[in-house]
Amino acid sequence: MDWIFDGGRPSVDLVNTMRDRHLGGRELLVDPAALIEWLTLMKLVEHRSRATRDQLAAAHELREAIDRLARGGRSAHDVRLLNTTAQAAPVPQLRLAHGRPTRQTANTVATAMATLAIDAIELVASGAEVRICAWDHCGLRFVDTSPEHNRQWCSMSRCGNRAKARAHYARRKAQ
Repeated sequence: MDWIFDGGRPSVDLVNTMRDRHLGGRELLVDPAALIEWLTLMKLVEHRSRATRDQLAAAHELREAIDRLARGGRSAHDVRLLNTTAQAAPVPQLRLAHGRPTRQTANTVATAMATLAIDAIELVASGAEVRICAWDHCGLRFVDTSPEHNRQWCSMSRCGNRAKARAHYARRKAQ
């Protein structure tokens, strides 16, 4: 799969599972197995976890609500969805494993979605700027943490270099 984790926050990386939005969209979370693969790479579930079609649909709905809110939307429905999803977060438990205290939480799809909703709540409440990559062929979202808040590309090594190379080639061709 074409996974990219350049959003700067887990919730923004979820938003980026819908690619090419400027061209109508290309869905990466195509089935429950793809959702589990992505959540596993994010270290939010174990590989042997399973997801249902309903959980996949809920992930899509959460993703779109995060995108709208992170880009300045103020829908009461989206706020309720994030809050409701976040409430599914389990309370961590303390367990003794071989005489040592360890932190344990349920490692389920619902827990993963709650974690992503909590991350999105923190993101939106922080006022951080979520931008869209400036390269014409990208459109990924990212949190602009640059000192001057003028970051243009989701990744300098991918999109920034391509855009600069294309501009350089165009200047040389024009000469």
